[in-house]
Amino acid sequence: MSEKARIKVNDNGSLRITGEVELIDAEGNGFQTKKSFSLCRCGHSSNKPFCDGTHRKVGFESRPRAK
Repeated sequence: MSEKARIKVNDNGSLRITGEVELIDAEGNGFQTKKSFSLCRCGHSSNKPFCDGTHRKVGFESRPRAK
């Protein structure tokens, strides 16, 4: 049985993905991923769709909360 996938929305940062997931683009092409990786939310990463930490340099701010 595979590990349950989990997505964590980091304050002012990336989406942290853990567990077994398949990441595909709009055309159905797959990305190579590890069991844990981060996706860019700020739009400034030079390694999209993955986070490269640029959100810290550009001052990205977002702190969504579940209601």
